[in-house]
Order: sequence, then structure tokens, then C-alpha cells
Amino acid sequence: MKRTHLPLNGLRVLDAAARHLSFTRAADELAVTPAAVGQQIRALEDTLGVVLFRRTTKGLELTPEGEAGLGPLRQGFLEFEEAVRAMQAGQTSKSLTIAAPRDLTEKWLMPRLAEIARGDGELRFALVSADEDIDFTEANLDLAIRWGDGPGTHEGEALESEGMVTVERPGGGIDTRISWPGCLNDDSVSLVRVGDAGLALDAAAEGLGRATVPELLAAADIAAGRVTMVGEATPSAKGYWLVAPLPQWRQKKVRALVDALAGATGGV
Repeated sequence: MKRTHLPLNGLRVLDAAARHLSFTRAADELAVTPAAVGQQIRALEDTLGVVLFRRTTKGLELTPEGEAGLGPLRQGFLEFEEAVRAMQAGQTSKSLTIAAPRDLTEKWLMPRLAEIARGDGELRFALVSADEDIDFTEANLDLAIRWGDGPGTHEGEALESEGMVTVERPGGGIDTRISWPGCLNDDSVSLVRVGDAGLALDAAAEGLGRATVPELLAAADIAAGRVTMVGEATPSAKGYWLVAPLPQWRQKKVRALVDALAGATGGV
């Protein structure tokens, strides 16, 4: 019989009925009715073309055909259990692979991962740079951080932020705008152009002009006095999102990391 045609439900019922030699006790174990157990056994007998049980004056007993298959069947279920344990092992591992934009990793993510890791010395992180399209299968990712107006096609949670801030070197710098891909600057003015928001922030700190960047990215440099804010933070439709496909999103280690990165207390 082909693997795809194996009557797994019927075999599971056979195992229970053979252990108890009672459809009633097998039904109790499987949380079904005795009639349902009887139906599964009859269907399995029809599929296999053999009689598996006989009723005698002493009660239910296995036929030689049913007895012959029990050993391999139970060994098979043990292998199934081992396979499930192996697949679930990743749930309890302490290794997580995270993709994030380079500038966010440098200025925001790594300090927070270091803080999280100090609470659990067994944690291991693998960091992948990803600014645009994120392929969860290519790098075997557990979690990603993306810049946008939502989680896209994945599950997600937004990182809290004040929106966008405009910054410059303390004391002022060149009166020009610093542009980066995805920024909100007016391209009609003369710009210093750089590759990402992190470089724009660095350029502002060096006095090359003013940069409008995500507040989340600039918060540490503002707090350290490396740059100063010009005006107030402004809300933005875009922000940083923690995202993952549903299977990864459901994993306990991923949920714990999401909670930690989103500001919840506790480790992974």
C-alpha cells in the first residue's frame, strides 16, 4: 500500500482497541463513541481485506492477522512520536536568525539583542542584512524587521515610535537637506544623498546638513548628544515592523523575542 493511502486514523484505533481488547475503553481513550471505534475497525478491515477482531464468549480478541501487524504498527507510532519531537526541538532552541535593515541593526537592534542576551547566556543570534524583499526560506529566518506601512503578507507587530525626526549636528550644520531612499525630503532642493537612513543620520552628525529619519533610529544618538532635533517629531504612516510567516510567528521563541523587542519585560 502506498504511503499516501495509509489509513492512519484506523490504525490508531486498532492500536487502542488491541491494547484494551474493548471498543468501549478504546473509545474512552480516543474521546469518541464505541460505535465510532467499531466503524473505524470495520473500515480498516475492508481496506486491508482481513478480519482483525473476533467476539468470543470471553470477550474481544485479536485474530492472527491483527496480532501479526501490531509489533510493526506500534514501532511505527514510536517513530512518529520521535519525528514530532525532532520537529518540535526548534521550538526550544536558543538560536534565532533575524533579518533587518543594516542601519537599524547597527543603531537599534544590536544593543537590544545584547541586553536580551545578558538575561540568558544560552541565546545565539544570527543577523542578516535585508532592506527590501525578505525571503524567509532562503536564510531560514525566524524573524525580520521591515520598514513600511504594515507587515505585508506576513504576521507582524509594529515597533512603537514617535514617527520621523529632523536632526542636525549640535550647534547647526550646513543648511541643506540629506536624502536617503524612502525619505520624505523635498527632492526639489539641493541634497546630500546617501544610501540609507543610518548614513543620513551620520552625515547630519558630521555637519553635512539636516536629515529627516525615523525617531527609532535616531533616539540613541539624540540621547547621547551626537545630534540635536530640529522641531518636534512628526507622525509617519511608515514605521518598523517585526514580521514573520504564521508558522514562525507561532513559535514560542519567536513570540518571546517579539515581546522583548517590542518593549515587554523578560527574556527569550
